[in-house]
Amino acid sequence: MTSLSHIRNFSIVAHIDHGKSTLADRLIQQTGGLSQREMKEQVLDSMEIERERGITIKAQTVRLNYRAKNGEDYVLNLMDTPGHVDFAYEVSRCLAACEGALLVVDASQGVEAQTLANVYQAIDAGLEIVPVLNKIDLPAAEPDRVKQQIEDVIGLDASEAIPISAKTGLNIDQVLEAIVHRLPPPKGNADAPLKALLVDSWYDAYLGVVVLVRIVDGEIRRGQKIRMMASNAVYQVERVGVFTPKQVLVEALGPGEVGFITAAIKEVADTQVGDTLTDERRGTATPLPGFKPAQQVVFCGLFPVDAAQFEDLRDALSKLHLNDASFTYETETSAALGFGFRCGFLGLLHLEIVRERLEREFNLELIATAPSVIYRVHLTDGTVKELHNPADMPDVTRIAFIEEPWIKATILVPDEHLGAVLKLCEDRRGRQVELTYAGNRAMVIYKLPLNEVVFDFYDRLKSVSRGYASFDYHIEGYEEGDLVKMSILVNGEPVDALSMIVNRQRAEARGRAMCEKLKELIPRHLFQIPIQAAIGGKIIARETISALRKDVTAKCYGGDITRKRKLLDKQKEGKKKMRQFGKVDIPQEAFIAALKMDAD
Repeated sequence: MTSLSHIRNFSIVAHIDHGKSTLADRLIQQTGGLSQREMKEQVLDSMEIERERGITIKAQTVRLNYRAKNGEDYVLNLMDTPGHVDFAYEVSRCLAACEGALLVVDASQGVEAQTLANVYQAIDAGLEIVPVLNKIDLPAAEPDRVKQQIEDVIGLDASEAIPISAKTGLNIDQVLEAIVHRLPPPKGNADAPLKALLVDSWYDAYLGVVVLVRIVDGEIRRGQKIRMMASNAVYQVERVGVFTPKQVLVEALGPGEVGFITAAIKEVADTQVGDTLTDERRGTATPLPGFKPAQQVVFCGLFPVDAAQFEDLRDALSKLHLNDASFTYETETSAALGFGFRCGFLGLLHLEIVRERLEREFNLELIATAPSVIYRVHLTDGTVKELHNPADMPDVTRIAFIEEPWIKATILVPDEHLGAVLKLCEDRRGRQVELTYAGNRAMVIYKLPLNEVVFDFYDRLKSVSRGYASFDYHIEGYEEGDLVKMSILVNGEPVDALSMIVNRQRAEARGRAMCEKLKELIPRHLFQIPIQAAIGGKIIARETISALRKDVTAKCYGGDITRKRKLLDKQKEGKKKMRQFGKVDIPQEAFIAALKMDAD
């Protein structure tokens, strides 16, 4: 077992696209973790969807063996973390298992909003931070300006920041030396009772649940009986190993080490992320603090297109929930869509990724309802109800007032796009908190209602700033809002999947757009179909789909007009009856397209 002074646990934190995964590739290559033949781009982004989108979604760990220039051998445990705001939960889990972090900053882009969010998380976790300037080989790189920016904006000493190019491998050896000499070794006691932090877990079809652990005290070895402190489940360890990124089995893991164990765990629920593992007989008395549970902010319904797939969807969600503990799900029913699940996510990208993973990895066809946030409904009898689904809104007469969640958003944007960004925030009912400058870039802090941000705020922000603005947010609290439930009626029948909670001032425009969209999407029937948007009993917008008409007078050649009239009147009667009893088929595509309409 490696001595504690020769172990370094560190993670790489940065904004999206500043080169975390590429730097991880170079470190693996430099230390000989993989041979030249096994190496590929972004070797740690193992999911197909990560490779396609070029983003990291799941944090990954690797153990590297490094011989330093002083001739001593070190074990480096590297954790590559996601950069996107929706996966901040993954970052917090990694930081809890590390003592140090490499802060990667793009030498041409400089400090971005997510750089700030992630580095503050690392500072809060008490980590030692080494700044690294990446993409130094680009013609637009300005290392001195970015160093100054790190000192001004973050307040870290950047005089010893390491200039590198993760793509070409320039100065990677300096990074490895800095990890060894500038980051602290872990603390721990090999003779104390076993205490290990469960960092992550995922399902393997052959081995059952694979658990990633960081040992704090004691050691874990094959054949040992362990207890999960949160669920009190006891298991016998079958395999102990480390990732180099390949799985390599070892006899035991000691204090400060990061590795995986399998123990024929079949129940996903027993391995809660953030739990403490201990020895069954000689257990530790106090569990580790674990992680704050993730805060879901966006909710939407997921329904199978084919009702027979409901059980498959339940199974898929439980397997995915093991791998990604930051989303929640519960069953719900809808008159229009049948049985499904109400799921909670950390943001819109998170929702999109989970939905795509369900469709790809489990071959499910799904419909998602419009995303909504959690509202707090204060009733006249003094009780407070949390509202996840607009369809569950209580009767208006029982509501005293409704509160909606607000966020505090930090936006970093170059000077020339500032006007457009301010206008966008004002349009979304935002309130400016402060505006400061760092060099030629403005840092704007706004308070915004979350339901205005959830739909397409991020995309709009990118388009008005030509992709230069970066955005990070956290939940501030709840405030009272003038909110109403808008229902959509098709042929006089409310469609619960399309109902939404909107701000009263916005309701009419929202309703009109929805009706226009549905008019294009619902095919014509043999009778006229009214599409209406309503608040309570008041109709605020209406469109009408005209009827398809069969030419019943085709067989009348010439002759008296009364013959034609008679046939037309008979047709009219039939249509009237049809409108009363006829059912309107809203095709699946119409639902999906109508729910996407906010993107326009």
